[in-house]
Amino acid sequence: MTDQTTEEVVSEVAEDVIVEAAPVQETDPVAALTADLQRLQAEYANYRKRVERDRVLAHEMAIGAVLTELLATLDDIERATEHGELTGGFKSVSDQITGITTRLGLEKYGTAGDKFDPQIHEALMHDTGADVLVPTATKILQPGYKYKERILRPARVAVTDPATE
Repeated sequence: MTDQTTEEVVSEVAEDVIVEAAPVQETDPVAALTADLQRLQAEYANYRKRVERDRVLAHEMAIGAVLTELLATLDDIERATEHGELTGGFKSVSDQITGITTRLGLEKYGTAGDKFDPQIHEALMHDTGADVLVPTATKILQPGYKYKERILRPARVAVTDPATE
């Protein structure tokens, strides 16, 4: 054996490891700062997009909530119109309410003869008939309403199923 002490051996090994493990790299401070700035700009752009998307969603939900509260009034106006009881000043008010809800984007849907779709219809009555090939909404008991692509109230319908042979 050689006369080296343990400290000398450890020192030689440590020097070898350090030299091999950490090669000298020079970083350009301008490039590092530019990369940081680009990353921050991308994070800020994503933040702005997320905030705008959340703001639009909150706005649509608020309008949807108000329109949902008006549905019973719209039903009453429709029933009064069907019975001929809506005349004079009340007719003007009902026209204004209907116009405002239409401008806001409220859409009424559901007509007799539509194919029954459980996603947008609520079946309150069932019947069978030979005159239909698929389940069909044959009578609209209460129209459905949607705002944008969101169903505020499903159309309540009477469904006629095809007769089984």
